[in-house]
Amino acid sequence: MEELKQETEKWLDKIKEKRKSIALMDNSKKDMIKNIDAYISDTSHFLEKKDYIRAFEAVVWAWSWIEILEELEIIKSE
Repeated sequence: MEELKQETEKWLDKIKEKRKSIALMDNSKKDMIKNIDAYISDTSHFLEKKDYIRAFEAVVWAWSWIEILEELEIIKSE
C-alpha cells in the first residue's frame, strides 16, 4: 500500500501544478472544470482517510478529465 500511496501523491502533486496552467476556452463549459477540481479534492480527502485505492482512482479521473477536455478544445494548458 505504501507504493500506491507514494504513486498517488506523486500524481496529485503533478496535477495540482498542471491545474494552475489550465485555461478554459469555452465559458459555457465551466462546470466541467469543476469536475477536475472535485477529483483533485477527492484525492486529497481519500489520502487523508488512508483510502489509497479510491485516492488513486480519483487522481486518475482528474487526469482523464484534463485529457478529454483538452482533446475537445474546452481547455488548454498555458
